[in-house]
Amino acid sequence: MGYVDEAFDNLKQTLEITETEQALAKSRHELVREHVEAAWKLKDHFLTGSYSRHTKTKKLKDVDIFVVIDPAGPQGYLADSSPTDALKALYEVLATRWSDLTLDDNVVTVNYTGEDVASYEIAPVFPRDGGGYVMPNGRSWMATDPTVHKTMVTAMNKECDGKFVPLVKMIKGINRHFDEPICPSFLLEVMVLRLVLPPCARYRDEIRFFLASAADQLTVDWPDPAGLGEDVNAEVSETQRRTLADVVRGWLTTAEEALLLEQEGKERAAVEKWRELFGWRMPRP
Repeated sequence: MGYVDEAFDNLKQTLEITETEQALAKSRHELVREHVEAAWKLKDHFLTGSYSRHTKTKKLKDVDIFVVIDPAGPQGYLADSSPTDALKALYEVLATRWSDLTLDDNVVTVNYTGEDVASYEIAPVFPRDGGGYVMPNGRSWMATDPTVHKTMVTAMNKECDGKFVPLVKMIKGINRHFDEPICPSFLLEVMVLRLVLPPCARYRDEIRFFLASAADQLTVDWPDPAGLGEDVNAEVSETQRRTLADVVRGWLTTAEEALLLEQEGKERAAVEKWRELFGWRMPRP
């Protein structure tokens, strides 16, 4: 194994959530789900977001949870209320056990300040006629179905012989190293899913290809993979999109310089160049 190969192997391992982190997250998200289920009549409750798709990178900042309210149960009236009322009702349920809570337009968050597994974001949702769910989105209920994207990621990962999920984590790792200029990070997952074609080549080649494609595609609309909600980048203005495209072009330049150094046989210098994109997430061999 070459020096650059080993560096990318180290990167892949570093981006994995550890067994200890998994166990802690599992114990706490189960506690949250069981607590809500004890207070409300639910049709279901499940993990969603990048944690459930295994595309979450270290450090693990949040775990997303859907609690699916039974429309025929005592809390069914919330379906005819404003999303804000549903969120406030969920906040009151969680406040009977947790004190560090925050509330926004979409979720109620249980915070664990100062820890790597720092927060659990819970969305009160209802089943949607025709499939999927409706969830709070400011003043309105938004149609969504995160299970669709999860199925697509699982299928693509299989087509890529298990290399797709690590590739997504690497690309998100670059974004996190630069304090996540591309937001929401879910946009990156959606873009990787469309722009990367199986079978996957070497991680570093796929990263360069993705960055080159993304720089040209960040300015366009990226629809919800389930075809239900608003565009994933609907809240990103045209000016912001152009700025982000320039940021990604800067990343692309660094990636191309790293590949050139490797071609010239300067593998240690190539790894140092890649570390400009990944930082501590890529330990030196």
